[in-house]
Amino acid sequence: MRIAVTGKTGQVVSCLIERGAAAGHEIIALGRPEMDLADPDSVTAALQMAAPDAIISAAAYTAVDRAETEAGLAQAINATGAEAVARTAATLGVPLVHISTDYVFDGTSDRPYTETDPTSPTGVYGASKLAGEKAVLGAYPAGTAVLRVAWVYSPFGGNFVKTMLRLAKDRDEVGVVADQVGNPTSALDIADGVLKVLANLKADPDPSLRGVFHMTATGEASWADFAEAIFAASAAQGGPSATVRRIATSDYPTPATRPANSRLECSLIADVHGVVLPVWRDALETVVARLPSA
Repeated sequence: MRIAVTGKTGQVVSCLIERGAAAGHEIIALGRPEMDLADPDSVTAALQMAAPDAIISAAAYTAVDRAETEAGLAQAINATGAEAVARTAATLGVPLVHISTDYVFDGTSDRPYTETDPTSPTGVYGASKLAGEKAVLGAYPAGTAVLRVAWVYSPFGGNFVKTMLRLAKDRDEVGVVADQVGNPTSALDIADGVLKVLANLKADPDPSLRGVFHMTATGEASWADFAEAIFAASAAQGGPSATVRRIATSDYPTPATRPANSRLECSLIADVHGVVLPVWRDALETVVARLPSA
């Protein structure tokens, strides 16, 4: 397939370029200056010029804390820009996969969230992404699958894994939040899952393949658990390591409130699309092995 992807340098985009090419797809990454999600007209023009067989809406405003003071820009990119992508996909008549987030939930549930659970974002970023979900599905319900992902890391860009390994080079101990839990998910695996879902949409008009799905790695962890696994994987490969000091969220205040529970239930995408992402610990070892600091 000839697949247009919004964004050029994000973690998911970078992994889609790698995995898409390996699977025999032509990946066209679109971003500034030719396409700016804050400028809907540029979105339409760039996508139409690309003439894709399918579209992946992967670019987003993801600065969670900065969004608290840049609400207008976050909304313009994550909602209005995403809607422009969906409207163009509808005009072109091609399937669309839109990437969303666990931040649409408030994190107060005592179990993993399902697709039908009520949404209640606690900050500007989550609210803008939820508005984007609604805008995309409202503009193109017949051709869109929205995939909520969480705790994304990869060999590319900035992420928690790279931060931990960088800190371990200079410190013997690192304080990491232990009272937030989620599903650490490799963007390499996200890319594989997205491509599978996109192929299903392309091949089958069944409405059950459309709508909202959760797609994260198998298994759960706290940030502290995740950090310990990162250091263990790094040490096993001769890289930097440190001891984790478990701290509370209250010990590390941030402008935006993080969900205490980011766990997502992923049985629906397994049943409908046949997508099951690998166990997060196995995926982590694959990513750490590719990092020069490990």
